[in-house]
Amino acid sequence: MDFAPLLGFAAVALTLSLTPGADWAYTIAAGLRSGSPAPSVAGLCTGYVAHTAIVAAGLGMLLAARPEVVAWLSVAGAVYLLRLGATTARGWRDAGFRAEGGAVSSTADGTMAVRQASPLGDFLRGAGTSGINPKGFLLYLAVMPQFVRAASPVPVPVQTAAMGLTHVAISIVVYGLVAVAARRLLRASPRRAQFVTLASGLIMLSFGAALLVEQAAALVGHAA
Repeated sequence: MDFAPLLGFAAVALTLSLTPGADWAYTIAAGLRSGSPAPSVAGLCTGYVAHTAIVAAGLGMLLAARPEVVAWLSVAGAVYLLRLGATTARGWRDAGFRAEGGAVSSTADGTMAVRQASPLGDFLRGAGTSGINPKGFLLYLAVMPQFVRAASPVPVPVQTAAMGLTHVAISIVVYGLVAVAARRLLRASPRRAQFVTLASGLIMLSFGAALLVEQAAALVGHAA
């Protein structure tokens, strides 16, 4: 197998992974929550494993040939990002106030209650965030085909699987470091953690709104 295309794709995947976006916002928010950020990072990477499986199965070419399908998927992603961003932004006041095993908040009678984190919920939200992330569609449907070599002795599905799993490995490292950095640098400072949590929610809201407007215009264009 010629490793030059794989290395070229890895360089592009690393660049995109290092570009702040919805994944970063979700990862930072996960780093500031109670419990381990591992389920959130695992969920994000699982979403990209799904992208890899779809492209390796040949469905990526079908989706690329039907841009309106991709547009509707992107609309669903925009709505999901809006919901996730709103939820994150609403919880900014609790950021940085933590207890072992859960996030501390005030109850109606003035006592303190501990809200238990849900690893499964964190995992599913992470998978949803990356699974319908437009950056993922860009990488897998637009960028990856440029590095696939039809004349290679290695079958195309194997090439796409290798590239997709390379991106997953890069994502594990990058998002893991982002989550750990957020926890160590911001968790000890409630004010800073509150600001970053609010900013993360607003970033997801802005990405979702921009994507919704863009894809709505694309669907109107297809309909016309």
